Amino acid sequence: MASRATRSATRLRSTIAESPVVTSEPATLPRRKRATASGRSGSPTPSKRPTPVSRKPSGLPPVLPELPLYIEPPYDPVLIPAKLTFSFEEAKTHLIKVDGRFESIFRELKCRPFEQLEPVDPFQTLVTSILGQQISWLAAKSIRHRFLRLFDRSLPEKVSLTHEQGIKYTFPSPGRIASVNENILRTAGLSGRKAEYVLDIANRFADGRLTTQKLANATDDELVEMLTAVRGIGKWTVDMFAIFSLRRPDILPVGDLGTQKGLLNWVISSHEPDKYPLSINPRKLPKTNNDEPEKPEEAKAAETGEDTSVLPAPGEASTSTAKAPSSSKQPDSVPLVPTSPVQLPQGLTLEMLKARANGKKVKGGCYLLPSEMEALTASWKPYRSLGVFYLWALVDGAK
Repeated sequence: MASRATRSATRLRSTIAESPVVTSEPATLPRRKRATASGRSGSPTPSKRPTPVSRKPSGLPPVLPELPLYIEPPYDPVLIPAKLTFSFEEAKTHLIKVDGRFESIFRELKCRPFEQLEPVDPFQTLVTSILGQQISWLAAKSIRHRFLRLFDRSLPEKVSLTHEQGIKYTFPSPGRIASVNENILRTAGLSGRKAEYVLDIANRFADGRLTTQKLANATDDELVEMLTAVRGIGKWTVDMFAIFSLRRPDILPVGDLGTQKGLLNWVISSHEPDKYPLSINPRKLPKTNNDEPEKPEEAKAAETGEDTSVLPAPGEASTSTAKAPSSSKQPDSVPLVPTSPVQLPQGLTLEMLKARANGKKVKGGCYLLPSEMEALTASWKPYRSLGVFYLWALVDGAK
């Protein structure tokens, strides 16, 4: 096996792509000679203007930096298999029995992480998640392309979203990424911290501290311990990775505001559906097309640009990368009619929940406390991940 190149000890934080600095004019200018008594002297010689300094646009340098030599066999990652560790039909039956509203949701909207199955490279997924932290999905796609182009110079310098699907990307191995330094990664648009985070996780996969097998076989608590040890990965990322990549069936992201708000609306609407109606967000529903036959699921997934190897931002509507045909139309929202109210835990009243929905949040700006979320979803166990996924697809219509 080829030896792994170690990471450079250099930790410079200078920005590669800065624009040149233009020096200011001198504080004291040379005085003009006064005119003689006999009259004004000839026109003064114009002072020599400073030579203008060209400003190069910020962003990628014209020439990509040279990468250190690194020889290894073709990267063949161990993938998380495209299968479930539980019965989806049993999970579906259980949730519908607990709350009849789930029946309408399952009928109208696929539970994508658990129905649209495909193999997952955990290293690629986690690195991509770090690259997209705290920026828009559009900026994240651009950064990811520039990052991959560092290691594959055959990729075009720029690519439009409409043509991105046709590009064959090859993700670099952990060892290949670990062989470069922060300054090289920053030329792809990464901040200094993100470069550190990417190098940290690359080194952990390269030296075996993290592997696909370890992540797949870990308990939920062990998974949190292993991944939060990586710089730049917190509990939220671990929860999303567990749901969307490992397809764990019983994850409750108590720190996610989207989950908190969705569960709050779910509970209130079960008690007062007329005043607080709840429905499936029309943007989450598949578009209807009267002129064309129903598309297979693979085509729909490609059309929406969704990739199960990339952790999502819950609460944000899926954005299509291609324009829908003129005959397509957005479906109407699907109302959810409760059959029975959700039982409230001791100390939590409906009036308290309404106040929080109107902006009176609890400490820390939360809609619900972790203990309250645990109690309100206790009947969903051991399939809370499926219920959580659907909470992100709902909209309330409080009157």
